[in-house]
Amino acid sequence: MTDHAVLDELRQAIDEAFHGRERVAMREVYAQASRHVSLPADLLTHLNELPEGAYDRRELTEAINEVITRRGEQDTLGLLEVPRQAGPREEHRSAWPEEDEGPDLMR
Repeated sequence: MTDHAVLDELRQAIDEAFHGRERVAMREVYAQASRHVSLPADLLTHLNELPEGAYDRRELTEAINEVITRRGEQDTLGLLEVPRQAGPREEHRSAWPEEDEGPDLMR
């Protein structure tokens, strides 16, 4: 699986964990990611490095990106796109960028 596909799979697991919720516990994100058999065990260890507690999408994405950066993998693995904060005019929009808004990875 390519690095891009790995991050896409992780993003899908995060979307599933947040389905209908603003905040989720780290253990729920890990459990959802564990159900994705395509995710390599090494990527799951990235999630193990995050402190327990509840996260919103932005907090979780930034925390995962910090782990990737701390490990020096940002050039090979890439980073997750940090979701926009929903403001009063954007509340109806998804926190994740639309397909035509650019790449899923920041390199």
